[in-house]
Amino acid sequence: MVRGALAAAVTPLRDDGAALDEDAFAPYLDFLAAAGLDGILGLGTTGEGILLSAAERRRAAELFLEGPLPVIVHCGAQTTADTCALAADAAAGGAAGVAVIAPPYFALDDEALLEHLAAAAQAAGEVPFYVYEFKARSGYAVSLAVLGRLRERAPNFAGLKVSDKPFDAVEPYLLDGLDVFVGAEELVLAGIGRGAAGAVSGLASVFPHEVVALVRDRDGDVGALRRGLDRFPFQAAAKYVLGRRGVPVREDVRRPLRTLRDDEKRELDAWLESS
Repeated sequence: MVRGALAAAVTPLRDDGAALDEDAFAPYLDFLAAAGLDGILGLGTTGEGILLSAAERRRAAELFLEGPLPVIVHCGAQTTADTCALAADAAAGGAAGVAVIAPPYFALDDEALLEHLAAAAQAAGEVPFYVYEFKARSGYAVSLAVLGRLRERAPNFAGLKVSDKPFDAVEPYLLDGLDVFVGAEELVLAGIGRGAAGAVSGLASVFPHEVVALVRDRDGDVGALRRGLDRFPFQAAAKYVLGRRGVPVREDVRRPLRTLRDDEKRELDAWLESS
């Protein structure tokens, strides 16, 4: 079981975001490992997973799994069939866990969502299964009733990544017997104080040392770093800063996401120099 400080990794892309930049995965993963992270979540929100084709997601998962850190692979997709296929492939490839967000667009009722999540957990076999709770992205929350019934249906249901805010929205998911990873960095210490297993942090994809210190040593305030990146399209800003930090990750993102304008790059450069 993976616990502690995990990075919600970016996915290296090239050709204006149209293709995976396979050569960039290894140096990027080495950069994350050198910071002392406990693992990564691949192909989540920071990793643009929902925008990639199924074939690209499988290949990206393979590349993440070739790295030195344990990998929880996000396999959430619009359909149950695609979600289950991705979960089965990730499990067969050696993933440390499989995570699934509630499918966006259609607000599923509890019955439909339970069947979807139970099918995905079953497809993952004995690999730990995590529900990715992020109401702002899925459009609706996973109810506690669904989680309770999923615990009865899926023996590999291990925990959740909860990216909701404020803490009042996170606290109900801190359930006994489940490993909960907090997504919002400003809520990590409160979550750990209530028994959370750690953090899955988008900020850690760029500033891993600082998030490791926050989770492991309860040291430091990463709020200024997060606010600095949040002024811009996050995936583009994260990749741009990685390049500025010497990590060979291109600025490319998958459309309809956009790269940074020149004035935004100048503003970000100035912020980095003053930080």
